[in-house]
Amino acid sequence: MTANADPSSLLTLVVPLVLMFGLMYLIIIRPQKKKEKDLKKQVEAMAVGDNVVTIGGLVGKVVNIKDDEVTISTSVANTLVTFKKSAISTVKKLISE
Repeated sequence: MTANADPSSLLTLVVPLVLMFGLMYLIIIRPQKKKEKDLKKQVEAMAVGDNVVTIGGLVGKVVNIKDDEVTISTSVANTLVTFKKSAISTVKKLISE
């Protein structure tokens, strides 16, 4: 082994790794962060009357918002269920006329 490694061989090892991590960031990490940011905005803008879907798949209408908890009505029988805001996966705004 020589003490001085050829700079071009080192470059051929490093460049593909840097490109791979760059592509991984652009394809996976960046869109996920954007999605999380958009969901956070939706949850913060959530109001009584909006329809929501929880991470467990429960669908309902928001009837009360208190600090970090949301109470939703899930059926015609007015079943009320309380969740943390972090359990909301989708917010569908109430369209006002």
